[in-house]
Amino acid sequence: MPTPRAAVDVGSNSVRLLVVAGDGARLTREMAITRLAAGVDATGHLDDLALARTLATIAGFREVWRSHGVEDRVRIAATSAVRDAADRERFFDGVRAETGVEAEVITGEEEARLAFLGAATAVEVARPTAVIDIGGGSTELIVGDSDGEVAASVSLQLGCVRVTERHLAADPPSADQLRSARAMIEAQLDRAETVLAEQGVEITQASSLIGVAGTATTLGAIHLGLPTYDEDRIHRTRLPAVALADMAERLAGMTSSQRAMLGPVQPGREDVIHGGALVLHAVLARMGLDEVTISEADNLDGLAASLA
Repeated sequence: MPTPRAAVDVGSNSVRLLVVAGDGARLTREMAITRLAAGVDATGHLDDLALARTLATIAGFREVWRSHGVEDRVRIAATSAVRDAADRERFFDGVRAETGVEAEVITGEEEARLAFLGAATAVEVARPTAVIDIGGGSTELIVGDSDGEVAASVSLQLGCVRVTERHLAADPPSADQLRSARAMIEAQLDRAETVLAEQGVEITQASSLIGVAGTATTLGAIHLGLPTYDEDRIHRTRLPAVALADMAERLAGMTSSQRAMLGPVQPGREDVIHGGALVLHAVLARMGLDEVTISEADNLDGLAASLA
């Protein structure tokens, strides 16, 4: 009989755990914001406090997966922050010491594939579809074909933390800072079009877009006016482009403390959610689509499925 398994996604902004039963049914899903990417873009090294927060969170998750009967079927995958850090061995050594598990760094391409695997099977949308995963340090854009398979993908240095740290330092950001951030985003999307074209895909060929991960799901929750973050209500939400444009402008005009007062904005996301909103809006506009469908299933679900 298949045994339970656990997957841990160590992102630039958050660390997430998914434990599933042998038949794939979800046992628990947890998340903590640790901001592992803090300062990595500027220094090239992991911040001591951010690393300590992340390792403590993973150690706590170990107790959770063991309480569900998971022993050795565990996959811990790190993404942009660890990929970009020159001292990434500190992370690997720490995870090994805390859990006995050998963590891995997945490429942007693998991260994209896992996000598509998790999301495209979880929501009903028109095909061909594309999936966007806006993380803290990077953004993955994956375009599928009419059969539901990955046709092309690109990983961009365009996460919500990276955009905010580089261009949105003021609280709230100035008009000049917003112009600078948008210019960075558009330059990265120009690169995305080139990379996808090299794989034989046009960025506008998708008939729909699925948004996964914390930026997209939080924006979906704000759009719904939820008093608190409610995963079941957020999943499958359709966020119109017009509403997203208004939301991105409104969030950029707020201070971090004002964003924190929005019910579904989880602690630690209030100072970067506006940067992520700018990215999502720009991608939707570039693709010429009038809405994005939000999925709570993403690369974490793909990681768990890879252990089946």
